[in-house]
Amino acid sequence: MKTIAIAGTFDTKGEEYLYIQQLIKSLGLGTFTIHTGVFEPSFTPDVSNHEVAAAAGVDMLTLAEKKDRALATEVLSRGMEKLVPELYKQGKFDGIISFGGTGGTSLVTPGMRALPIGVPKVMVSTVASGNTAPYVGTSDIVMMPSIVDVAGLNSISTQIFANAAFAIAGMVKFENTQVIEKKPLIAATMFGVTTPCVTAARNYLEARGYEVLVFHATGIGGRTMEALIEAGFIEGVLDLTTTEWADEIIGGVLNAGPHRLEAAGRNHIPQVVSVGALDMCNFGPYDTIPPQFAGHTFYKHNPTVTLMRTTVEENRLIGNKLVEKLNLAKEKTALILPLQGISGIDVKGEAFYGPEEDQVLFDTLRNGINRNVVELIEMDCAINDVQFAEAAAQKLIDLMSN
Repeated sequence: MKTIAIAGTFDTKGEEYLYIQQLIKSLGLGTFTIHTGVFEPSFTPDVSNHEVAAAAGVDMLTLAEKKDRALATEVLSRGMEKLVPELYKQGKFDGIISFGGTGGTSLVTPGMRALPIGVPKVMVSTVASGNTAPYVGTSDIVMMPSIVDVAGLNSISTQIFANAAFAIAGMVKFENTQVIEKKPLIAATMFGVTTPCVTAARNYLEARGYEVLVFHATGIGGRTMEALIEAGFIEGVLDLTTTEWADEIIGGVLNAGPHRLEAAGRNHIPQVVSVGALDMCNFGPYDTIPPQFAGHTFYKHNPTVTLMRTTVEENRLIGNKLVEKLNLAKEKTALILPLQGISGIDVKGEAFYGPEEDQVLFDTLRNGINRNVVELIEMDCAINDVQFAEAAAQKLIDLMSN
């Protein structure tokens, strides 16, 4: 029988969880309950909070005596992160669901994130319409807004809870039986201003028998790609749009963290890297730009996104960071530079055209990379020219074939 894990604070929200359990059972599915609360549950779970705390190396009774909510959340979330994937490997459940506010969401989502991609995961949360990045991370958790707080059964909450229960039931009960031909899997990075390049490269690769996953380089896109490379899903990387490093170094809103551009090199995955959209740093609406950036050149991409042109000195800093990351590679790495423009608006006649800024970026890379490991390719064209895209794609094929 297909089984759904129900995880949550059964001490404070037992009535709500029993309602969900009954709904799921009425659909012909089994349930597997995991208690993440601090105190005694209102019904007997399959996995107690003592077991969850023990997975984090802490005694539950000692933890409860401290009466420290923040500490309890931290310990129990660590326990869930370790225990949930172990229980899944043991075949205890096929999908997982939970409900909560910030506390309940923080307790269960670490365990959900630790599960393989594709395992159904539904989190009904009061923070589902806000910044969900701390909870979802690079996983495939489905977050549903709870509309009202998870506090009792009423005409609104029962409908939301039922929708969530039916959703997880459908995910678990119905399987995709369509057989997809297994092809070598390539990860590529793209931004709006590098779309023509990556589209042409993707078409070139797919015509030659490769499958291409395109990641939008908006911070979470880069982090997700790095996580999939680390997990062993990716066989080649076409990292043509490294713009997230501009945001990381300068202070924009679309940074991917300090470990961007590491996973492929560390794991001996062939990679072709370029400098796509490093001419820009990203902010929200124009009036949200920090005052220290007065004097920069700005471009209103749309009402909610403002682009800022990177300066000569900023390009030197970005170049040095890319050198550091590229030089971590052990083998099969190429850096390809489009000398006539690194984005759709960094060409003659466009808003961010900056030969001096680009030259500093190129020189920093030329002078810093380890030529024994990183092959340097320079092309006298812009990044969105077809010849650049196809040359980058063919170079990756060559690296993957050797």
